[in-house]
Amino acid sequence: MAQIITMPKLSDTMTVGTLVKWLKPEGDPVQTGDILAEVETDKATMELESFFDGILLRQFVNVGAQVPIGVPLCAIGEKGEHVEAPPAPPAPSKPAAAAPPPAPPSAPLAPPPPSLPPVQPPPPPPTASPAAQPPAPKSGRVRISPLARKLAAEKSVDFSKIQGTGPGGRIVRADILAAEKLPPAASPQSSGPLAAAPSLLAGGPIQPDELVPVSAMRATIARRLVESKTQIPHFYLEVEIDAGPLLALRTQLNDGLARDGVKLSVNDFILKASAQALRAVPAVNSSWEEAGIRRHSAAHVSFAVAIDEGLITPVIRDTHLKTLFQISAEARELAALAKARKLKPEQFTGGTFCISNLGMMGVERFTAIINPPNAAILAVGTTVRKPVAQGDRIAIGQRMSLFLSCDHRVVDGAAGARYLAAVKDLLEKPALLLV
Repeated sequence: MAQIITMPKLSDTMTVGTLVKWLKPEGDPVQTGDILAEVETDKATMELESFFDGILLRQFVNVGAQVPIGVPLCAIGEKGEHVEAPPAPPAPSKPAAAAPPPAPPSAPLAPPPPSLPPVQPPPPPPTASPAAQPPAPKSGRVRISPLARKLAAEKSVDFSKIQGTGPGGRIVRADILAAEKLPPAASPQSSGPLAAAPSLLAGGPIQPDELVPVSAMRATIARRLVESKTQIPHFYLEVEIDAGPLLALRTQLNDGLARDGVKLSVNDFILKASAQALRAVPAVNSSWEEAGIRRHSAAHVSFAVAIDEGLITPVIRDTHLKTLFQISAEARELAALAKARKLKPEQFTGGTFCISNLGMMGVERFTAIINPPNAAILAVGTTVRKPVAQGDRIAIGQRMSLFLSCDHRVVDGAAGARYLAAVKDLLEKPALLLV
């Protein structure tokens, strides 16, 4: 008897998945552990694994379709076995009718979805050639598969100017490879300092007047933001630190260890300092639960990464046990996976504290929304050169603002203040972070 593989729940916040690509065609033999397809969730692009041996008898879902959890995707059985296609599930009458329960964090300032787009009708059968599929009209949102997006970044291809040949006009891998072979388009001659930014002088509307359906990730972020801001009593604390010693030590380490491939970022030091400060003030490393306050024995520090669809927070587990250099290497790897939407669920869930750093974007100071179930989040601004008092004289210093948002149900003002003081002390004496 044929075995039916259904859409699995690949993340705690997932309610539907998009079938991005079949990796095994119908008629191919498969074994347990083989990867059958790629599925895009609200957080990442995951691999669909086979748990059976046999022949891939039939694919029930076409590439590009959005499929609810539990709906059959394909059948595996013996060669020649006949399999009937399962009946199509009824489409929801209202997108907001299905709202998944709250789940672990995954977006930086607060992540997962109130409502998700309705299941799309399946595209033309996979036997149809790309040329036979009608191109989708261009709109403000470019439809592109995660694999194609990653390939475009690697090959420096501007996919916004490509007409996709995938289902519904979706840009796929073949489109990027074809665009790479085309000669570069001629650019207009520059005629002055403003010619490099013609959009600033362009007339007409700034964008199409339209309603753009939100992605599953954006819907997730929207719901979690509302939940966090309306259900968690936030309060905020700010401290300004002297970033001079930190920047000086970072320069020394990067210059001295460049041959070993070491390139520390300011955020690496902040991740290390945040975890170390949780040892000094463990009350911040906690979560609110209905039965009480959950104290966490390990510091799993997450950090915000901006991607096209929104925000996600990869987690560095046991940050309190890792060296600065281990944290730096892991943060780079996780950030790359996040941008490629290749994070596994265990890599973006289970954080106990979160950092949101907008310093690289020139933001001097801001407050962040708590990422539940965390009890606090640290917002980091850029380093600013400004006059500061040094004893009886004024000198030019390098200052950085840190804002701590706290859940007042878990963290009192005194505990939050002690935590910020501990972070400040570590960052102003950065050699302590090398221990």
